[in-house]
Amino acid sequence: MGLIIRILISAVAVYIASQFIPGIHVSGGAGTYLMVAIVLGFLNAFIKPILTVLTIPITIVTLGLFLLVLNVLMVYLTAYLVPHFHVSGFIAALLFSFVVSIVTALIDAIV
Repeated sequence: MGLIIRILISAVAVYIASQFIPGIHVSGGAGTYLMVAIVLGFLNAFIKPILTVLTIPITIVTLGLFLLVLNVLMVYLTAYLVPHFHVSGFIAALLFSFVVSIVTALIDAIV
């Protein structure tokens, strides 16, 4: 039950982010928001930790800023895997990852 609530919270966060950030386009409806939330959650849970470990040297050299690039990479990979989700631009993807994480944290704290 907790997993379903987290997915729904993430889908709401994706919806809010797509409404406020130019360069993020979601067409299709609620199913697309759910799919983006599921795919992004899966990538962040399984692929991102592997990439984080593999890029430790560059992360150390950049004082951790390379982790922002990994966040953007996860958003781009989600856009590649989900048909009706499009991201145009590095800044849009970076803002999207910020807004989704902040909105998810806020809604999760309320619920």
